[in-house]
Amino acid sequence: MKKLSYFLLFISYLLASCAKEDEPDTSNYFPRIFDGGLVFQAPSRIIQEGESAVYTGLLFSPKPVEKTKISWKVNGQEVSTDTAFTFAPKEGGEFEIKLEASYNGQTATRISKVLVSPSRYTPKPAARTVMSYLSENATAAGINWGDVTHIAFNGARVLPGGSVDFSKSNQNQNLDELVARGHINGVPVLLGVSGRLSGVDGWSLYNSNDFGSSISDPALRSSLVETLASYVQAHRLDGIDIMMTDLSNDDPAIAGGNAAAVTPFLTALKAALPQGALVTVTVTTNYMHWEYANLSAADWINVHAFENGVTVGPGAKPGQASPFNFMTAGATIWTNKGIPANKLVLGIPAFGLRYNELDANGNNASWGSYEYMPFSAILAADPGALERDSSTTIAKGVYYNGKPLVSQKATYIKNQGFRGAYVWAGNYDAAEANSLIKIISGILK
Repeated sequence: MKKLSYFLLFISYLLASCAKEDEPDTSNYFPRIFDGGLVFQAPSRIIQEGESAVYTGLLFSPKPVEKTKISWKVNGQEVSTDTAFTFAPKEGGEFEIKLEASYNGQTATRISKVLVSPSRYTPKPAARTVMSYLSENATAAGINWGDVTHIAFNGARVLPGGSVDFSKSNQNQNLDELVARGHINGVPVLLGVSGRLSGVDGWSLYNSNDFGSSISDPALRSSLVETLASYVQAHRLDGIDIMMTDLSNDDPAIAGGNAAAVTPFLTALKAALPQGALVTVTVTTNYMHWEYANLSAADWINVHAFENGVTVGPGAKPGQASPFNFMTAGATIWTNKGIPANKLVLGIPAFGLRYNELDANGNNASWGSYEYMPFSAILAADPGALERDSSTTIAKGVYYNGKPLVSQKATYIKNQGFRGAYVWAGNYDAAEANSLIKIISGILK
């Protein structure tokens, strides 16, 4: 019996020892947050006022969870100590949601940014329009909201048959971010609607008729208006710009019919959109201006008064494609048509014409020997280019609108009483002090 007692005592000692060894030493344990629901996976969320951002499915260690102090903070202020949190903002703005899990003096952290688009906002007062017209590949990054009064985003591509390709407009909630940041800063955001564009310059693909054919057919036009109006309301946009750069066609009858169809399309959009929504039209300065019907229902007209077309093509003499006199002549075309200056927004390019090959006479070599270059890329290649309107250090030369020419144009716009200026494309512009939009804004204010 003695041996049995000693044996049982030894077994009890071993079991007790094992139990002590199995118990983890948490004295130096670093707390952890397990995001099984991937609620912190995206660095930011974009929601509309009235919606919520929900953070659930989280696990914490060490266990039990009571050992870990949990803290949820919104913009630095603690709002909850629960294991889950629902952020229900009462106003628009940008918010930081921080989750902290603390144990024994150490803290694990997860952070989420939430951008809330306000349900109501007041457009900031502005004496004149300064609009950044963004191409379909633009994002909200880099926009100086203090320098612009309006944003237009070329995010709706009309396809043959009247359907619309919105695929570029809201990738990764891009459009929603533009609207949210715009409204937080008092800047209306318009949806630019166009046919197929040829590239950097914003003109239509040669002989394209996607948009024109869609608005010329009454049934297709009605369907198109309904599609666009629904999209504008769903994304809380402030209106639409009809970017009619593909009206022309080799057949004059088709071109004329397309131009005439802009007026009923404009009228139908005004009726379908919410009261107060903006509808503008971007028009050309080429021969097609004779074909346009009455555009007086537009809130204003954007004049594509840049890129004269005489400095490209085989044998063309290199030079400024968007000179001052071309803009003023384009403006005069539309004032002569009876459009008052205070309804005209004149276009200024944020890109340059680059020559890659010249012929023996020093002229452009061929249709394939030139290309267009964003203004930001010009400054990257030639840091001193801001103070000039051309550069000879890039390829065979680049001609663009730098500070001297942009200042001259903006001063003319102000002195002649025009509504303002727009820049195509805003995402081609340089940043901060080198920004053409900043220069224009400073003069027009």
